[in-house]
Amino acid sequence: MGSGPDSAKRMLRREFLLVRNGLTPDDVRRTTGALAGRALDLPELAHARTVAAYVSVGSEPGTLALLDALRARGVRVLLPLLLPDNDLDWGLYEGDSSLARVRHGGRMELLEPAGERLGPQAVTTADVVLLPGLAVDARGMRLGRGGGSYDRVLERLERAGADPALVVLLYDTEVVDRVPEEEHDRPVHAVVTPSGVRHFR
Repeated sequence: MGSGPDSAKRMLRREFLLVRNGLTPDDVRRTTGALAGRALDLPELAHARTVAAYVSVGSEPGTLALLDALRARGVRVLLPLLLPDNDLDWGLYEGDSSLARVRHGGRMELLEPAGERLGPQAVTTADVVLLPGLAVDARGMRLGRGGGSYDRVLERLERAGADPALVVLLYDTEVVDRVPEEEHDRPVHAVVTPSGVRHFR
């Protein structure tokens, strides 16, 4: 298996996913409204014109209430489409009916924007990027799912000289003391959980 940050991350991912997989749809639903409420109070989101977000699936902390609230505020909401090489293209969120269920290989079904594709660079126009994750630590280091899609997004932002606020959405138990990090990992600026917000800048 090897040692080092990579195998430590794999083990941690399994642990966090195990806990998430034990959540019922009711558990997830209960936290969705609270998560949206906390996120909408974020100063970074108060002034955002464009937000790159994502549609939660399965037992991920629910994002749909937040997407609708942002849209109601007149925010341009970008959602990802997974490309065959695990990179992300982007499309606009125009309400529930603008989403299509897409199955990627043997993996879970994702809800993706059905409209026009804006290209991978579209994310560089965002004032805030909401990131999925499994945990974040006291320094703001995020543990992702390991697919590498968001590592590419963060690289793309850096190359473009874009500096959006990076915010990860998690459950309360997923804010931990420390997660293993690799050289390419970048800290996020804030975490939103159903019970509150924490900034790392």
